[in-house]
Amino acid sequence: MVNFSLEGKVALVTGASYGIGFSIASAMGEAGAKIVFNDRNPELIEKGVAAYKELGIEAYGYICDVTDEPAVQAMVAQIEKEVGVIDILVNNAGIIKRIPMVDMSAEDFRQVVDIDLNGPFIMSKAVIPSMIKKGGGKIINICSMMSELGRETVSAYAAAKGGLKMLTKNIASEYGQYNIQCNGIGPGYIATPQTAPLREIQPDGSRHPFDQFILAKTPANRWGEASDLAGPAVFLASSASDFVNGHILYVDGGILAYIGKQP
Repeated sequence: MVNFSLEGKVALVTGASYGIGFSIASAMGEAGAKIVFNDRNPELIEKGVAAYKELGIEAYGYICDVTDEPAVQAMVAQIEKEVGVIDILVNNAGIIKRIPMVDMSAEDFRQVVDIDLNGPFIMSKAVIPSMIKKGGGKIINICSMMSELGRETVSAYAAAKGGLKMLTKNIASEYGQYNIQCNGIGPGYIATPQTAPLREIQPDGSRHPFDQFILAKTPANRWGEASDLAGPAVFLASSASDFVNGHILYVDGGILAYIGKQP
C-alpha cells in the first residue's frame, strides 16, 4: 500500500506563517506531521501559530532569518531539543523584487539571491547531518517557473530560482546515498492576496490585462490555488516518493508545456 502518512514526522517549513508556506505546512500537519515554522517577524509568528491552531494543528514558531547561518544552526539545535529531529525541510521563504535589470542595484540583486538561494543552502546544510544520523530525510525546495523561464523585471529572482533548481539536483546527487531525497516544487501563478489586484475585474467589466495573459497561457484556464500545492508537497514529503530524487515538480496548470494560443 502506498504510504502518504507523515505521522510521527517533524516538518520545518520556512516562512510559513501565511501564504503558500502555510498551505503546505497545514497539509503536512493534516497528514500527521508536527509542524515547525520560522519568520523574521515576531508578530507573524504569533499570527501563524493562531492560524494553525484554528485548523486544529499544533505548530511551533521560531524567530529566525534564513540568511543568518549561526542563527539557523541555533534554531535547528533548539528544534531538535524541543520538538525532535527534523525529518522534512521545506525551503519556502523567499522574496521577489520586480525591477528592470538595468535599474536594479547590485545590493537589491544580492538580497534576492541571499534569501532565495543562500537561505535554502544554509537551511539544508543545517538539517542534513541529523538526517544522515537518523537514516534519511526529505528536503523540498520551492522553486518557480522562473527556474526555467525568463521574464521582464525578475532577473534576480530568475537567477536565484534557476540556481535553486540546480542546488536541488546537487543535494540529491550528493546525499541520496544517505536516503535523503531532495526535490523541488515549481508553482505556477497562484491566487493569493498578493496577486488579488492582478485579478480584479476592471471598471468596464473586463478582466485585468495580466489576468487575461495568465489565462491565455494556462491550459487549465485558471489561476492555481495554494491548496493545489498541498498534494504534491505531501507526496514529496512522504515515503510514497522514496525513489524520487532531484526532480522539480511544476504545479503550473500546464504553462510550461504550452506554446500559447495563436493571436
